[in-house]
Amino acid sequence: MAKRKAARRNYSRKTTISPAQQITAAIIEKLEAGTKPWVQPWRGLPVSRPLRSCGTPYKGMNVIWLWMVAETSGFGSPYWMTYRQCAKLGGQVRKGEKSTIAIFYKSYTKDINISGNEETQETRRVLKAYAVFNADQCEGLPDFYHPKPETVTVQPEGRVAELDQFFANIGAKIVHGGSQAFYQSTLDRVTMPKAELFNSFDHYYATLSHELSHWTGHSSRLDRDLKNRFGSAAYAAEELIAELSSAMLGAELGLPVSHLDSHASYIGHWLKLLKSDDRAILTAAAKAEEASSLLIHLGGKSQMSQSGSALLTAEAA
Repeated sequence: MAKRKAARRNYSRKTTISPAQQITAAIIEKLEAGTKPWVQPWRGLPVSRPLRSCGTPYKGMNVIWLWMVAETSGFGSPYWMTYRQCAKLGGQVRKGEKSTIAIFYKSYTKDINISGNEETQETRRVLKAYAVFNADQCEGLPDFYHPKPETVTVQPEGRVAELDQFFANIGAKIVHGGSQAFYQSTLDRVTMPKAELFNSFDHYYATLSHELSHWTGHSSRLDRDLKNRFGSAAYAAEELIAELSSAMLGAELGLPVSHLDSHASYIGHWLKLLKSDDRAILTAAAKAEEASSLLIHLGGKSQMSQSGSALLTAEAA
């Protein structure tokens, strides 16, 4: 009982703002960080609507919201449940786990005075929320709530042996796993989703080019400042450098530029940067040239002529 009350107290502290405000603020944060919570350039691990403990799918905003929470937290189970539901199933929410919310509309009728003594009833709806936990936050649940992926690995189209060798030659430490692409300067490591999670190898190579452009900024290489918080001018500048570098590298390798659209939410920060410093784009372009040139050199490829680039494009098609 004490644990249940603690869980409820934890939830009550979260609900100082309305459910709508909480969900909207989280989505805005994702968008401002350059991520569309409902769209990824790679195919997800088995796609399912979020499910209640009884197996009934959630609907509406709960689908997007619980997808987003699961992706951010690394939950693999599609099942969500209340503290009490978990206990009824023989499970226990692990100590220290934080609940999230699921939402629903509660209808009620209200007497409305039309005129004089005449009244009518009006049906209204109010948004409510309740605390839920993902099955991955619980212990002792039946195996049913932790389904194993039964997906057949399908390699996307467009793999090019020459490009595989080019990126291998660079010598960066690259690990594959999860559904996020990012570079960690403290570990000097690029993390990429597995290639089969992308819609095509073009998009895999283009995303890898972007992250490797960040990799060139390490203190042992081009020594750019990589320790800035999101939203700062320096952070926006580094993202701009990586975008321009990956575009330049893509031009050499015959890769598409459609991946640039996935970073559209950085544009506001770039505009602010460029408006505040009319030389910022020149500086970013120069540093992007250094980054792409280093990658081309390490990859063992001299800058290609237009005919060479066209040939590689044809091979990748």
